[in-house]
Amino acid sequence: MGRYRGSITKQSRREGINLAETEKVQKYLDKRPYAPGQHGQRRGRGRPSDYSVRLREKQKLVRLYGMNEKQFHNMFLEAERMPGVLGTVFLQLLERRLDNVVFRMGFASTRRQARQFVGHGHVLVNGKKVDVPSYRVKVGDEIVVAEGSRSMGFIQENMEAQKRRRVAPWVELNPETFTGTFARLPAREDLALPINENFIIEYYSR
Repeated sequence: MGRYRGSITKQSRREGINLAETEKVQKYLDKRPYAPGQHGQRRGRGRPSDYSVRLREKQKLVRLYGMNEKQFHNMFLEAERMPGVLGTVFLQLLERRLDNVVFRMGFASTRRQARQFVGHGHVLVNGKKVDVPSYRVKVGDEIVVAEGSRSMGFIQENMEAQKRRRVAPWVELNPETFTGTFARLPAREDLALPINENFIIEYYSR
């Protein structure tokens, strides 16, 4: 299955969470806290099956990070082979994707925008251009917006907006120099994700 390129707001309403993690989408969800479509407000459809609950939880995380199913499943299998608490290790691997780190640092307003930004070669990792959104960032890596890209309108807007927000506690950012560092792996309590990763573990263990 290819990557979804439709409305992130519609997807957010379908999953019941703010997949873009932006104020604009949250305001829309607050106004329409139900699924899209003519039957979105219907209630009393019956209790969903255990399989359905686990599938929906998996889909939330797939869509939150903007991955396709194959990438997502392969990363889960990799997490299973690593030491530590499986759910936390898996979330940490997701957070280490370069497109996600660019989003967390505020260089991009959404992960979708971050994927495009990385793919177009606007980001340097430790001084070298990296244009692969799935590139895995390591603790201590320095992420820099290429000098020729810093005057782009949306980058300027994002950096101004980021000055008014708190950066994620596991990254460090200097908005004046368009530079950030992946300082540490996030702990589970750092990740305010509306996700129950245990359901995802159960989904893949069925």
